[in-house]
Amino acid sequence: MNDSLTHAVITTSLGDIEVVLYNETPQHRDNFIKLVQEKYYEGVLFHRVIKDFMVQTGDGNSKNAAPGQMLGTGDPGYTVPAEIVYPRFYHKKGVLAAARTADQVNPERRSSGSQFYIVTGKVYNMPQLQQMAQQMEMNAKQAIFQRLVAPHRKELMKLNIKGDTAAMEEIRQKLIAETEAEYAANPTAMTPEMVEAYSTVGGTPHLDGAYTVFGEVVAGMDVVEKIQSVATDRNDRPKEDIRILGVVLK
Repeated sequence: MNDSLTHAVITTSLGDIEVVLYNETPQHRDNFIKLVQEKYYEGVLFHRVIKDFMVQTGDGNSKNAAPGQMLGTGDPGYTVPAEIVYPRFYHKKGVLAAARTADQVNPERRSSGSQFYIVTGKVYNMPQLQQMAQQMEMNAKQAIFQRLVAPHRKELMKLNIKGDTAAMEEIRQKLIAETEAEYAANPTAMTPEMVEAYSTVGGTPHLDGAYTVFGEVVAGMDVVEKIQSVATDRNDRPKEDIRILGVVLK
């Protein structure tokens, strides 16, 4: 691991987790450092825990939350611009990634100002990975096509009213070609390294390219495993509080 990376030790009620923050995601790195220096994370709970998926924390409202209280909306009052460095950084087991609101209300995929999750995930076999890769490629191409077709909608509606199917098909084929070219220039297919990681160590590949991955666990993954294995309520909150006691930069 590069010694120039910022290390942080997250002390939890179940043990210590040491992480490094990537320099390639500077806004997320600097924001995390700022929150640590402000002691923002002291006392927050792991409020969302899903076995074989991830453990999530960073909700400032969780510090004094009553048992069973719904959590997940607390933040410092700002968001962080997306820094999705994909496929270099992906959702292999142990990475640190920023939580965010859904695409429908957050098309820029801006990150929560404070909430993050650590991936636990699971191991996938090759047929599963191939199917997921195909779905990811299809979704990416569909998104490109929809963006490219948007400026042509009025023209296509007029052609449809006129019944000019030949002209409509000509535009469609042109946009398909443009979609394929754009996708080829920036493919979302899994790299051999990713396939190796997901088929051996594990992770959550369906999140790739959609959330900012900004660090990874370098020690204390056993503590993360303990956290993901606790009993939770129907809202995925641990029945017994698991708290961050403090975070120290190294």
